[in-house]
Amino acid sequence: FTLLPNNPPMMASQFCPRRDFRVDARVSRVTAARGSSLRAVRAPLAVCASSPMQVSIAGAPASGKGTQCASIVRDFGLVHVSVGDLLRAEVAAGTENGKQAKEYMDRGDLVPNEVVVGMVASRLSAEDCVENGWLLDGYPRSEDQATALASTGIEPELFLLLDVPEDILVERVTGRRLDPETGDIYHMKFKPPPSEEIAARLTTRSDDTEEACRHRYKVFTEQTEPVMRRYGDAVVRIDGDRAPDDVYEDIASTIKSYKESRFAA
Repeated sequence: FTLLPNNPPMMASQFCPRRDFRVDARVSRVTAARGSSLRAVRAPLAVCASSPMQVSIAGAPASGKGTQCASIVRDFGLVHVSVGDLLRAEVAAGTENGKQAKEYMDRGDLVPNEVVVGMVASRLSAEDCVENGWLLDGYPRSEDQATALASTGIEPELFLLLDVPEDILVERVTGRRLDPETGDIYHMKFKPPPSEEIAARLTTRSDDTEEACRHRYKVFTEQTEPVMRRYGDAVVRIDGDRAPDDVYEDIASTIKSYKESRFAA
């Protein structure tokens, strides 16, 4: 890679400008996959073509995000990073960040952004994430978190948003049932219990109500919209109101198209 004349030395991360979507020799346009709203995918400079991918995925509760994360990790080899899992692991391991987080959690307070971001930045700089790329699950959830994450030099190349209408989410949540004996999850419409015996013992989570679902959706929408504005064209909306395999088909197409655009640039 040759620096342009009169340009000062650049950090490696600057070779892949995260906000450069101009249609020129360095950018390749990618047609949106069916069901997504992607119009143009960033195509970094050729020096970054083979670097591991950095992806975030977001979706309201009951959007099916967990199912899609498992498929992405399976097919693309990205390291799955969940902030909830990360917090629990750090606390259990007794790390400095974990000790700080535990103090807040024991008081019933929210763990501050600076503590969580420290954990996330440390995890994403681990060898497996650096070598294989990462899939950041449900984070950042707010503009403050996105800003704090950016202060560590971390911004996702793709921000996948599972877009599911509010009423559909309510239907998914209120029909959900738990088998207390086996831990299996059923849905009275989409995945009914196989027998009356099992149906008779199913329970409902106390927060699986329409009121709670609509509140969670409202909070998610209010917090996520500023994040999407911040990330701009890195955001790809995926129609999540379909069968999981159909949703994943669009997600996989989007990731593959982006990877191809790197090499075409």
